[in-house]
Amino acid sequence: MLKILAAVLVLAVAGLLVAAALRPPVFRVERSVLVNAPPEAVLVYVSDFKGWRAWSPYEALDADLQRTYGGAERGVGATYAWAGRKAGTGRMRIVSATSREVAVALDFEKPFKASNTAAFTAEPVGDATRVTWAMSGPAPYVSRLMGLVFNMDKMIGRDFETGLSNLKSVAERN
Repeated sequence: MLKILAAVLVLAVAGLLVAAALRPPVFRVERSVLVNAPPEAVLVYVSDFKGWRAWSPYEALDADLQRTYGGAERGVGATYAWAGRKAGTGRMRIVSATSREVAVALDFEKPFKASNTAAFTAEPVGDATRVTWAMSGPAPYVSRLMGLVFNMDKMIGRDFETGLSNLKSVAERN
């Protein structure tokens, strides 16, 4: 009986390991919202990291969040580093900025190391703008294994939905 239980346990663990190995080696999380404002009126809050305090859901995680801004005031070359108990530690740098898209290199240090890319696109739709917030990056084996239990799309997606809703409110108000 113990041999059968051990064999079942070994097969179950092996199945999980194989399932994780078969998952894609990259991830992408994306959410969109329709904003009643022109693209430039939305992206102005994205291309200036100081403007993120008005809409980013991550800004409210720590009351004592330490922020450091550097590089250009806005657009390509602007940098933003943060450190906080709940928000962890990391750094962002705007690597491209056009009238329709802002791309950000995103490097996390704590609670885990990761390098990802975030992109904000603004596509005119009639008199409105469809704003999409996407993040993508490599999914190492450990991340794929954890993804069998934790759904990153749902976890991060909720934050993106909140942030986009906030960004919509700010852009439509001004």
